[in-house]
Parts: sequence; C-alpha cells; structure tokens
Amino acid sequence: MAAVLQSSLFDTGDVVEVGPLAPTRTHLSRGAWVDYQPAWLGGADVLFDALHSGVPWKAERREMYERVVDVPRLLKFYEEGEPLPHPALVTVREALCERYAGELGERFVTAGMCLYRDGRDSVAWHGDRIGRAKDLDTMVAILSVGSARSLMLRPRGGGSSIGFSLGHGDLVVMGGSCQRTWDHAIPKTSKPVGPRISIQFRPRGVR
Repeated sequence: MAAVLQSSLFDTGDVVEVGPLAPTRTHLSRGAWVDYQPAWLGGADVLFDALHSGVPWKAERREMYERVVDVPRLLKFYEEGEPLPHPALVTVREALCERYAGELGERFVTAGMCLYRDGRDSVAWHGDRIGRAKDLDTMVAILSVGSARSLMLRPRGGGSSIGFSLGHGDLVVMGGSCQRTWDHAIPKTSKPVGPRISIQFRPRGVR
C-alpha cells in the first residue's frame, strides 16, 4: 500500500510525544460542544508511518441507497481489551481519560481507525448514534495523523456548518449532545491531499 505524505513543517521529531492537553472549547446548539487542539501530538508523522504499515486495514462494503457499495476508506476497529497497535496510543488514551473523566464519568475503551487514502475517500454526514449515544450524552475523541482534511459539523436536520482542519497530531473531542443533535462528515476534495489516519476513542457501548 503506497502512501505519499507531506510532512508537517511543525512536526520534525523522530519521537512520538503527547503534549499538555489544553483544548479550546466551542459551544454549539442544543447542549453540544467541540474541543479542538491543533498539533497536540508531537512526532505525528512517525505515528502515521507506523500505523499505515502496521494496522491490518480492511476494505468493507455496505448497503446504501438499496445497493451494496464500497466504503470509501479503509477501516480497523480495536475492541475493548484488544491491544492497540502503538504504545503512543495507550498514552493518548490515558491522557484523554484523565482529562475528561469528570465530565464523561467513564473511560475511553475502544479505538476505531479510518485510513483516508486520498481526497476521494470520505465519510458522509452522520452521528455516532449506535448504542447508548442514541439517547444519552457521550464523547468521541478523534486524533488525526497524516495530511490535513476538513471535519465538518452541522445541526442534525440541516443548518449552518462549522469546520476544523484535522491532521498532523490534531485533536478534536465532540461532547455533550453532539452525537445526537449534530452530524459530522469528512467531505471528498478535488485538491491534491495525501493520506490521513483518524483514531476515534469512544467509551463502552458507543459506535
């Protein structure tokens, strides 16, 4: 699997390091909020290389609009208790658990991963509403490594959207009612972009 990644000008280290966690919070409507911290992870390009070559990525097909189509990205889901593919992700998860324990009331225990190979890979508007998140407030923390892509959010049912650039160690945490009352997406782009890996940390029973 070939990958061409433009390294970040701000990420030149050979060691993966988790920096101080001090995100900026944006309050949305209906009890939703988003925390954002760019370049939280140092050595993000090193982590990208390790995950790109070391994760057993899978292509999936799903039924959409009454036909079976290819999912436009590669996937891997690490269940609760399943070893993560890099020790830095354990450190990341522990930092997130410590920071958000008071608000979340539980730990992040699973890690879903998506590999966006180029601008043609994407994810459509959706909320992580499978399981408890359908009825209860929860959190989803997303760490991004690789080339930057736009994460867009808009109120469920339509409305004005906001966006965050995610890549090169950036962190976004969607909390409160965000999964129930807002949708998010990674749109396709015709711009020349390299691959990006998204790591989504979730609590038990949320997908």
